[in-house]
Amino acid sequence: MAQEFLRKLRLTLEMIKFEHSVFALPFALTGALLALREEGFATKGLAWKLLWIVVAMVSARSAAMAFNRLLDADIDGRNPRTKSRHIPAGLLGKTFGWAFVAGSSIVFCAAAWALNPLCLTLAPLALAVVMVYSFTKRFTSFSHVVLGFALGIAPAAAWIAIRASLDPRILWLTAAVTFWTAGFDIIYSCQDYEFDQREGLFSIPKRLGLAGALWVARLFHLAMLACLIALVQSFALGWLSLAGVALVACLLLYEHSLVKADDFSRVDAAFFTVNGYVSVLFFFFWSADIFLFRRGI
Repeated sequence: MAQEFLRKLRLTLEMIKFEHSVFALPFALTGALLALREEGFATKGLAWKLLWIVVAMVSARSAAMAFNRLLDADIDGRNPRTKSRHIPAGLLGKTFGWAFVAGSSIVFCAAAWALNPLCLTLAPLALAVVMVYSFTKRFTSFSHVVLGFALGIAPAAAWIAIRASLDPRILWLTAAVTFWTAGFDIIYSCQDYEFDQREGLFSIPKRLGLAGALWVARLFHLAMLACLIALVQSFALGWLSLAGVALVACLLLYEHSLVKADDFSRVDAAFFTVNGYVSVLFFFFWSADIFLFRRGI
């Protein structure tokens, strides 16, 4: 029985692409470090706070991704690109999937409880936000923005976890992550342009065509960079954070060079590889800025 449970758990983690938690986690930790900076780098209980922030972030994403796979199982089964996913392919049953969603949600609420009362109060709202995306492709072309916001609340949530309050300045980072995610999700969804038309689903590529969708993705990524610059100014950060923004700009430029309206053969590199580097390198430069300039170096 234990072996069967572990097998199903492994398949579930494969299904939700657990390793892709790296996309939003560095931005959440950046939000936490900015909050820590505002507190004068008080370190009492810090290790536990950071641990629970990571647990909350990963468990919320896991619950949302599993929920999405369950809700879209029938749609995925009709899509040639996704019909090999675990549930439509019959590798994983829905019962275990729903149990995983429930378990991940409980872990998230436990992490919120461990952080502070405000986090616990907001936990149900946060779960609702990250799960509502799964419905949006059925009625709005702005589903990409909803997905972006679902990831974008992570830095603000991490700020609340550290300070038990919300500073409006951190919403620049929420906006940046929202635009970033929406932009690369538009690129990725271009692969389903014909399927969305056939199934009556909603997306920016379906509404504007492939060329138009890529232009919207570019505009969203420009908006991300503008939000990051505003964040630098709001917190009076140093040159390392600006260097991080410049590096992100270069990576996004490279990402867009990989895809054309008539050629999406390199979309996986644009979506998975480049965006992984965006989040990790962003965190490296910004965390270095936060810690080094705090010491007057």
